[in-house]
Formats: sequence, structure tokens, C-alpha cells
Amino acid sequence: MSSVRGPVAWFRDPWRRPRILAGITVFYLVWSLLPVLIAVMFSFNDGRSRTNWQGFSFRWYWGDPTRSVWHDASLHTALLQTLKLGVIATVITVPLGVLFAIGVDRWRGRLPSGANVLMLISFVIPEVLLAVALLFVMTNLALPIGLGTSAQVVGLVTYQVAYPAVLVRARLATIGKQYEEAATDLGASPLGSLWRVTMPMLMPAIFASTVLVFADVIDDFVLVRYLSAGSSTEPVSVKIYNTARAAPTPALNALATLLLLAALAAVVVGYLVYRRMTRGDATGADRGLAAFAGEA
Repeated sequence: MSSVRGPVAWFRDPWRRPRILAGITVFYLVWSLLPVLIAVMFSFNDGRSRTNWQGFSFRWYWGDPTRSVWHDASLHTALLQTLKLGVIATVITVPLGVLFAIGVDRWRGRLPSGANVLMLISFVIPEVLLAVALLFVMTNLALPIGLGTSAQVVGLVTYQVAYPAVLVRARLATIGKQYEEAATDLGASPLGSLWRVTMPMLMPAIFASTVLVFADVIDDFVLVRYLSAGSSTEPVSVKIYNTARAAPTPALNALATLLLLAALAAVVVGYLVYRRMTRGDATGADRGLAAFAGEA
């Protein structure tokens, strides 16, 4: 009997090797990563061109005495501003999101339901709309916060707080209430059962949300551009945008590569810590990277 080939064979045996889907996946990965790899490659170009390869060199990282990332003060400022915004916004956002998730999970009524809906709106509201609204608030109201780092942090926290809230709420739904109830039956106070039982079980989701928020903040462009107060508060994304329109050098590629390495380092460290936290947990460690990606 001749074997059936093509789509009909897949429908009859859906568990056979999906060659077409695998090919589409490989094509997507190559198409997505190729521009990034090209940009990284030209950060090591020996010449000033960003399109013609002229030899391998670290000139634009530290070799050029005036325009390399190591020697250009404006590039220093942009990189430090990006990392500063990432750390400050993450440190503020994650605890707020965790507290919000726990509060909404335990509070019943129309008010918490409405707060939950408003929090979820941040997933669908255009970032540019939020940036313009915050710009009007900062410039038209008599607030102690002016444009610059403070305004950028407020905007980033406002936009990012939904991520840890959603991740922690999902983890709470998975855990259930039986562990806290058991701790309470054994004599623990409600606050003690929350702190000593629930919080340790929430740590994988908390840490995954920390990595997600940090990686997203250092890559943000719209909010930080609208709320910046000049070149001294421009992060890497805005610096690249403003400089790319006027005779750029591969130093911009080097700067973007350093930012990419920072984001990758955050993800790798997050994955390793997640593995350590979920060691012995069949729902976490056994699935490895897939579980971490699911949390984040």
C-alpha cells in the first residue's frame, strides 16, 4: 500500500514530525536574528562605515580616542541613564505589582474588580498615548516632579506595574488557598502564613517578573523620550534614535550591543536563579527554560 503524503498524512497522523512547521520556525528565527547579528558584527568594524566591512577591531568600544563608547562622554551618559532607569523602575515596580496582586486576589467587591480592569488596560493602551498624557500632567500641573529622571521613572512604573501583578496573580491562582489555610490551622497568623508560606511559593513568579520588567525598561523608547529633559537624561534608545539621523558611526552599534548584552545577562541570571528556586518542584525545574518563559 502506498503511503499517503502531504497535508492529508499530517491530518491522519498529527504526531509525525512537523517538517513544514519546523521550517517556518527556523525561517522566523533566522529572519528575526539576522538583522541583530549584522548590527552586532558592524560594531566590530575597523572603519567608520556601517555597511561596508573593513576589518575586525575593537575601535568603537575603546580603541578610538574620541568616539568610542569608552571615551565618548555622551555615550557614557546614555548607557548609565539606561541602567539607572532599569534598576530604579524595577525596584519600585515589582513590589508594587506584588502587593497589588495579593490585594486584588484577597479583596472582594466591585472596587477591586474595577481596579483589576484598570490595571489590565495598560496592556492595550498605546504607549504613546500614555506618554503624551504623562507629559501633559508633568508640564501643566504644579507637581514636585519635573521632566527628567523622576518623570521617566514615574512613567515606566505606571506602564510596567501590570506585568508583575498579572504574573503573581496567575501564580496565586495556581497555588490556591489550601497552604495558607493549613498554616492558619496550625496556629500561624494570617500575616505570618502569607509571609512564611505564600511568599516563598511566589518567588519564582516575582523573580521572573523582575527580569521581564528590567529587560523591558532598558529597551523602552516612547515614554523615556517624551519625559526626558535633554541630553543628560536620554537613555540608549533615545540616543541611538537622535544620533542615527546625522552621520552615525559604528559606535552606536557598539552601544546597542552593550545594551543587548545587559538584557541577555539579565535573562540568563534570571533563568539560573529560577532553576535554583524551583529545584525539586516538578512544575518548574523539570521544564527548565520552558517553565521560566511561561512565568515571564
